[in-house]
Amino acid sequence: MDKYIGKKLDGRYEILELIGVGGMANVYKAHDAIEDRIVAVKILRDEFLSNEEFLRRFKNESKAISLLSHPNIVKIYDVSFSDKVHSIVMEYIDGITLKEYIEQQKVLNWRETVHFTVQILRALQHAHDRGIIHRDIKPQNIMLLQDGTIKVTDFGIARFTRSETRTITDKAIGSVHYISPEQAYGKPVDGRSDIYSVGIMMYEMLTGRLPFEADSAVSVALQQIQVTATKPRQINPDIPIGLEQITLKAMEKDIDRRFNSAAEMLRYLEEFKKNTSIVFDNLSSDSPIKEPKTTEMNTRPTKKRPEKRPAPPTTAGKAAEEKSPAMSIISGVATGFIISALLFVVAMLVVANPFGTVETIKAPNFDHMTVSEARNKYPRLNFYIEEEQYYSGYAQGEIYSQKPAADKEIRANTTINIKVSLGTQMVKIPDLYGEDSVYALNQLKKDFKVTEVRTFSNTVAENHVIKTVPARLQEAPLGSTVQVYISMGSDQLPVEVPDLYGLTVDEARENLRANGLDIGTITPVKSSRPEG
Repeated sequence: MDKYIGKKLDGRYEILELIGVGGMANVYKAHDAIEDRIVAVKILRDEFLSNEEFLRRFKNESKAISLLSHPNIVKIYDVSFSDKVHSIVMEYIDGITLKEYIEQQKVLNWRETVHFTVQILRALQHAHDRGIIHRDIKPQNIMLLQDGTIKVTDFGIARFTRSETRTITDKAIGSVHYISPEQAYGKPVDGRSDIYSVGIMMYEMLTGRLPFEADSAVSVALQQIQVTATKPRQINPDIPIGLEQITLKAMEKDIDRRFNSAAEMLRYLEEFKKNTSIVFDNLSSDSPIKEPKTTEMNTRPTKKRPEKRPAPPTTAGKAAEEKSPAMSIISGVATGFIISALLFVVAMLVVANPFGTVETIKAPNFDHMTVSEARNKYPRLNFYIEEEQYYSGYAQGEIYSQKPAADKEIRANTTINIKVSLGTQMVKIPDLYGEDSVYALNQLKKDFKVTEVRTFSNTVAENHVIKTVPARLQEAPLGSTVQVYISMGSDQLPVEVPDLYGLTVDEARENLRANGLDIGTITPVKSSRPEG
């Protein structure tokens, strides 16, 4: 039995049960006797009490959270550091991790993704405004309450931007699948590094898969630095274009091309929520590959995905604790050094063989090919989508432009800049029945080519619209031809009505018919004339 269960820490916190085991600490459910509430108590494991690095991380987390007060960040109630027990008393969270929720749902709908992401960004904005960079944003560190509220947790490797102290351990990287390229390089980080990690989480929520996976942490880290992710809409076409743009902007390799702040990213998400069909003109839709220093890296990461693990069962009451192995910090630091070493070796190989041969090929013709088809058929080429727009004659997802052009000599690992069609844009034909022809023609010419058909009508006034072909409220391709039928008035010539005074009904009817007319309504009246 765990030695803490049943005991009371600081004469106040009665330990009830173990609810989480992490790399450096265990988390317990406890009862606060003074406040009469359930809390979570994180206790540093005994084997790390004399380890300065783990002590630093543990104290760093308490310091970071104590400076923050936000509804989307786990609350800290109390901190205790003694010779035998180091503990942090926190808000008890009755929920599961976002990672568990993703594994249960497989793919989240985009509305849920936006709902969760907005809360995460609000928490990060609050932290960044106070000089705290999380540096380990991942769904394992995001708790999801039953009402949909998000809580950001585990500030164990958070960095204070005002701190002037830099050590090797300050460069420790977070989970390799979510770290930014600058973290993988061991370069300085700022709030935009957290934004990159948010972009990776959005990608995972929207597609049900991580953008970069391989058999080793080093290979994944190299992908974070070098490889462009498959666009989310190629995996899940139901993702709105504007939301994909926001996701990929957050995931830019170049830190200066990302959103400048969590607040800026939030503004774009709020704009998207107002109009989910929006396409942002000022957001890049993809991020180009940073080419390796050699023609082909032998360490090129494999695309093979590891076997999918079954989703863990839902456990109520999980606390704010990272579920990583005990050696995660050490392996993270080692990964950073290994990546640097690999890049150094590659650079030396180039210097050692500056006149090495470079394999060249003729650029294929990608016209009318989908991006997926192009990538599958030519796996050694890299593709950068410059633009997506409606383009007549090309189905959605088909390539309509490329640079370098087809048949041009290129290196075997060249990046091909492509433009991709969103398909043919369809426009609804307005209801113009009975409208003045000048007004109707001007309205239609905004989206269509127009031809006029003049015809007689006994029901529509002259110079007004009878109908359109295609019919009103139907959709037609933008720029296609619409026929407009315009009334020339009635086709019947005027006829002089004969004088029928004094005639009988039968005589009047015969006279009218002789003139192409007929009797309408007969109304009897009193008169001095004979009946009939």
